Amino acid sequence: MTTTATATGPFELARAAADHIARATGVAQHDLALVLGSGWAGAADLIGETTATLPAPEVPGFSAPAVEGHVGTIRSVLTADGKRALVLGARTHYYEGKGVRAVVHGVRTAAAAGCRVLTLTNGCGGLNPDWAPGTPVLISDHINLTAASPLEGATFVDLTDLYSARLRAVARSVDPSLAEGVYAQFPGPHYETPAEVQYAKRIGADLIGMSTALEAIAARHAGLEVFGISLVTNLAAGISPEPLSHEEVLEAGRAAGPRISRLLADVLAAI
Repeated sequence: MTTTATATGPFELARAAADHIARATGVAQHDLALVLGSGWAGAADLIGETTATLPAPEVPGFSAPAVEGHVGTIRSVLTADGKRALVLGARTHYYEGKGVRAVVHGVRTAAAAGCRVLTLTNGCGGLNPDWAPGTPVLISDHINLTAASPLEGATFVDLTDLYSARLRAVARSVDPSLAEGVYAQFPGPHYETPAEVQYAKRIGADLIGMSTALEAIAARHAGLEVFGISLVTNLAAGISPEPLSHEEVLEAGRAAGPRISRLLADVLAAI
């Protein structure tokens, strides 16, 4: 990592990262950004031509991913309609202990790079037994159960329509069968207990995981339009009859990867 968050403010660090990306890729400004979670990485190869690939640790503020199933690169992709997509494969999770600034650094870098639309994806646990592993679900809202925020000081941001209704409508025009639900972010890294799963369900959650919500808040603050979509990789604890494991998450992602990657590429082409 060439610069640390302690050496400069989070927005200055994002500006430095965006400037580095512009120099290294030869692209002055990107139009949309993607954070590709478990199962979604294949979408980067389908949305267009990759014109530059950067090792994440070489970009200010980024580090190699700590989770198997995530790639450690930042890619610049030229889409068929001439847009520039920034694919952020180096996601930092809250449970890594690097602080909330590190968690949302990619989002702030995307905004500094000129992006106006952000796609957030994840692999998650499902609370609806009708959603089998491998089901993609649009995120309509979230519940932040991390007890943290990426916003600092007296920074008041309206989250009423955080997940873009316009972009969800575009997604349903591509696949009318897409369901939608509320995503709850727990801090992790342990999986939730059955009681915690029931708590999340009773307060309105349909999906649970360990990412996305903090990034979405930072994205709204930065003025990005947010499109969120989850891949149900397993039924949550107490709903699934089987013990939970990360290998199960990876396997569900591998099985569904080609299909959901094609779906996401088609949605992005329609935006």
